[in-house]
This record gives sequence, structure tokens and C-alpha cells, in this order.
Amino acid sequence: MSRVRRYETMFILKTTIEPEICLKQIENIKENILSNGGEIETIDDMGSRQLAYEINKNKRGHYVVIYFKAPTSSIKELERLNTINENILRFIFIKFDTNKEIANWDNMVALCKKKKTEQQNETNEETNTKNETKVEKSTPEDETNTKNETKVEKSTPEDETNTKNETKVEKSTPEDETNTEYKTKIEKSTPEDEDI
Repeated sequence: MSRVRRYETMFILKTTIEPEICLKQIENIKENILSNGGEIETIDDMGSRQLAYEINKNKRGHYVVIYFKAPTSSIKELERLNTINENILRFIFIKFDTNKEIANWDNMVALCKKKKTEQQNETNEETNTKNETKVEKSTPEDETNTKNETKVEKSTPEDETNTKNETKVEKSTPEDETNTEYKTKIEKSTPEDEDI
């Protein structure tokens, strides 16, 4: 029986394929690792990036890194499966063997998991804020009660002393409304109302 070791694989998928097919390809690679005795620790989907040079007339690629543990005998089969997959532009398997390399692998796995949880927390917070700011539709009955309609009336000297033609603003009642959103009513004071 072969020894179980720590590995990292990076592969680049074509960006010309549909996003659903891209996710399906990632799932296929995960299944290949698991079916060959591997144990996936974490996956870092790095997304679409520009390639340093064109590969098979592709200028961009979808980068994915998978950290896993597997028996050494399974790597040949995984390489064979990746080679015959036409949607994979390039791939590499890196073996972590020494204690220093294993410590590095553990750190990279921890960082990747931390990054993943932070992204999930951000998406959860965004979803929560969207739900909180969701505006409910009001009914026509609610609209009549909450309209800010005003009446503007000219004041009389009895209301205000030493000033003429000042205005006061009063809230209107629903009985005053006649299917208009904003309504103003202006009443002028007459000389008869004024006492000199």
C-alpha cells in the first residue's frame, strides 16, 4: 500500500465554456480525487484571470487550486484523467514531502479556509442588509393616511400681532383630500378681519 501524502493541484480551465460547465468540470475533478482514495481539504476557486501567454488560442483562464491528501499511487491516474480532459488548459500536481513543506501546506490550507469563511460572512451580511432594506408595498389605504398634504392659510392679525400676510402650515385631514397627492389651500385675510 502506498503512503498518503499532501498535495496541491492547480488547473486552468477554458473560459470559453459556460459557467455551469465550468462548475461541473470542477466537480468532476473533485470526484476523481475522491474516487482514487483522496481526501479534499479545501478548494480555492480563483476565478478568471489573464494568462501570461496564450495557450491554445486562449488569453484567459479560470484558475482553481485544490489542497488534498492522497496515496502516491493515485497521482498517475489523476494526471491521466486531467490530460484527456479537453477543457483543462494546464494542470500541475505538487507534492509536499518534508516537514517544512508540510507546515507550509497546513498554513496554505488554513489561509484558504479563512478566506472562504470571510467571503461567506460577507455574502451573508450583504443578504441580511438587502433583506432589512427591502421596501414593502403600501396599500391605497395606507397612502391616504401617510400623505404629507398641507394647507397654507394667510394669518389674520388676531393670530399674529404686528405682522401681516404671514403664513401658517397645517396638516390636512383625509376628508380634505380629493384624490390629489399634494394640495394647497390658500386663504387670504380681508381688511374686515383686521383690527387697526
